[in-house]
Amino acid sequence: MNEHELHVKNLFDLAHTPACAYLEMFTYPWEAVKGIAAFVRELSMTLGGDYFELAEGVYAHATARVSRSAELHGPAVIGAGSEVRQGAFVRGGVLVGENCVVGNSTELKNCILFDGVQVPHFNYVGDSVLGYKAHLGAGAVTSNVKSDRSEVTVKIGGLRLPTGLVKCGAFLGDGAEIGCNAVLCPGTVIGRRTSVYPLTLARGAYPADSIVKGATTLPRR
Repeated sequence: MNEHELHVKNLFDLAHTPACAYLEMFTYPWEAVKGIAAFVRELSMTLGGDYFELAEGVYAHATARVSRSAELHGPAVIGAGSEVRQGAFVRGGVLVGENCVVGNSTELKNCILFDGVQVPHFNYVGDSVLGYKAHLGAGAVTSNVKSDRSEVTVKIGGLRLPTGLVKCGAFLGDGAEIGCNAVLCPGTVIGRRTSVYPLTLARGAYPADSIVKGATTLPRR
């Protein structure tokens, strides 16, 4: 994988998110992390009449389905046709695109979910960006803080790219598929259409159209 594959424009089709203009300002996706909450707050002020305020600072489209048992904190925007299921926890600074699934016991914090993203069962997504139709299997999580609380870097080959962040999750390209109970370490980047096997501990950057199985990365056949 080369450094250019980590660029926002190569990981995501920006036509599939209301955050298009925001993300276009950055070269790398982790550069957007610090400003997500402010962006979502500004976005919520521009929404049309099809959106209503569910809780303080939390706006949902009229066609979204949000369980009464979900706990919601703003700023947050939930797009058309999306579903937030029982026991979900939206902690704020969250943009959920259209036709997404946020499942039972899933926690979202300071993140952007493109249209069609599914995080349906026991997932944690924090300080992250998940591309169009990315999917996390049951129990898969984005880890966003290193054990020593030092700055997160993105490892690509022999390089370590600084993020300037202590809290930095994962960045999943369009169509990325993460298997059940996989852990994406802080600063992990998954290329478009790449599949990560269940129970994998993923760390660093992985190219598009690959299969990640344990410590092995293979091209798709």
